[in-house]
Amino acid sequence: MQTTEELVVLLDDTGNPIGSVPKHTVHTADTPLHRAFSCHVFAPDGRMLVTRRALTKLTWPGVWTNSFCGHPLPGESDHDAIARRGQWELGITLTDIRPLLPRYRYRAVDSSGIVENEICPVYAATTTDDPTPNPAEVHEWNWVSVPDIAAATDRAPFAFSPWFVEQLSQSTLYDTDSSSVPPQSA
Repeated sequence: MQTTEELVVLLDDTGNPIGSVPKHTVHTADTPLHRAFSCHVFAPDGRMLVTRRALTKLTWPGVWTNSFCGHPLPGESDHDAIARRGQWELGITLTDIRPLLPRYRYRAVDSSGIVENEICPVYAATTTDDPTPNPAEVHEWNWVSVPDIAAATDRAPFAFSPWFVEQLSQSTLYDTDSSSVPPQSA
């Protein structure tokens, strides 16, 4: 269940928590470093779920991105935050949540001047559900093969969120020569 006052965990430069603030106050032209996560959801046949951000989003409205992102609440594990956010944002139940890029960190500036500044571990998960997205978060969605989405981000990176483009280029777990799901953890 989504809380009415979602809090974001602030971090020092080494990644240690130093407090929390309401989410609606954190993303500005001077966004402090904070904790987040990114999740790439796969169907059992290996297709990846990509989403187009709602046109009303503060940052990167209307661009295509990974399945979903979010912020763990104070004291919440990434696993629990991912399960919570997958259900709230996309109406899906996730299984086999596993790390892809556990040390991913990025800073990006939207054309409006709003900054993303996050330590943002990247995870993969599996679902058998088709999304029923929250329209405040997701404008549209599609299941795609990994090679097709990797080719699209190479050809037109401006149509995608900068973190998604970076995550695809940094992860060695994606086999872009096939449509296989990244390996599951043992």
